[in-house]
Formats: sequence, C-alpha cells, structure tokens
Amino acid sequence: MDGQGNGVVVAGGLAVTVRRSARTRRITLRVSRADHGVMLTLPARLPLAQGMAFLQAREGWLHKAVAALPPPLLVRPGSVIPVGGADLVVTPASVRAPRVEGRALLVPAGRPPGPVVEAFLKHLARSQVLDACDRHAAALGRRFAAVTLRDTRSRWGSCTGDGRLMFSWRLAMAPVPVLDYVAAHEVAHLAHMDHSPAFWTAVGRLMPEYAERRAWLRRHGGALQAWRFRAPVPASGSAQA
Repeated sequence: MDGQGNGVVVAGGLAVTVRRSARTRRITLRVSRADHGVMLTLPARLPLAQGMAFLQAREGWLHKAVAALPPPLLVRPGSVIPVGGADLVVTPASVRAPRVEGRALLVPAGRPPGPVVEAFLKHLARSQVLDACDRHAAALGRRFAAVTLRDTRSRWGSCTGDGRLMFSWRLAMAPVPVLDYVAAHEVAHLAHMDHSPAFWTAVGRLMPEYAERRAWLRRHGGALQAWRFRAPVPASGSAQA
C-alpha cells in the first residue's frame, strides 16, 4: 500500500486492488467481468481500517461473485461467438476480410482469428452505434459532440457533460435492439445527466420497450465480457524495487 492507501491486499485468498477516489462518497466493491479483477474503492478521507473491515465483512459475497463469472473464452477456429445476438462459427476461409455467410463468420485462413474478429466487431459496433445515436439524438432534439468506442469493464456506455458519448464495442455481440437501448440510454443523458424519473421518461420516449432490453444486458452481459481475442502472455518473472 502507498501512503494514500492505494495498493493491493489479499482477502479470502483473492487479490483486491484498493484505490481512493475524490468523487466517491461510499465504499464500493466490484468484480470486473472483463478480467475477474476485484476493486475496492474508498472515499478519499475514509480511514483505511474502515475499508478493510468492509472488505472482510463481504468476503462471502466476494467469493460467490467471482465464482458466478463465466470462464474466459478465447476466440479460435471453430469458436461459436455471438454477433448481433446470433451465434456464428469462426471459420477460416480464403477471404481477405471477415464476413458473415449463413451461420459462419469467415476469417482469413492462416492468421490468428482473434484480432481479426475483434477488428470486425469494432467496425460493426461503430456503424451500429453511430446510426442509433443519430436517430435517438434527432428524436430527442439534442446533439452529441463525439462518439468513441472502448473495451470498458464496468459500464456499457457513458455520457460526459460536454456531450461526448462512449460505448463498449462488445455491444456488437449483443442483439441489435440491446445495442439500440444502450444508445438511447446515453443519448437521454444529453438532456438529463442523472437517473431521475425525468431521465427514464426520456428513455421511455425513445424506446418504450427499454426494460426488456436492459434486463437482457444484465442477464447476459457477463458472457459478452468473457470473450478474449488474444492469448494471454505468460509472465516471465517479476521485479522488485
């Protein structure tokens, strides 16, 4: 731990990253769906002992949360991966660029399929997200400043006060109506930078069926985060200062 109370501790045999945040007002404990990492976030001035007591009291919940995460899945030839909610078989073929044919996602033979599939999903996500944001922003009578895609761990989308929208490119694996809901959700923040009743009313105007699509993401989002597109690099050693 450093002098500010940031560092790594072990709780119930699990490594937990501890960090301070000036923006948070309460203790939060989260398990990443992307890499199964555990993060304990403390308010800036909270005594470290209080945070450790919180962590110790929730060791049982923590083990259950980690055990419930889907195991990582590496994209390989023959992998069945969701694209737009449809299960497609990753199939090496004599193609220059990936494309969908029937139930197959064709990828160039002789190349590692993971990075190729990742690039394909990013391109698909950008096209679908931009289309959805343009449509919802026009319906709401608002404008956004920019759209960016990232491989986020804790959220599917976000909106800044200056109108910049961010989305996870993994939404390209979800059914298109689910991606459309996330776009509507973030566009609604252009009018309401909170989750007040007025915000949800705006979401409902843009998408009356949003509750069902939101529920799908809560049930199945972890499975989308489980996919890996590059084999992990084994550690070759460690360094100490």
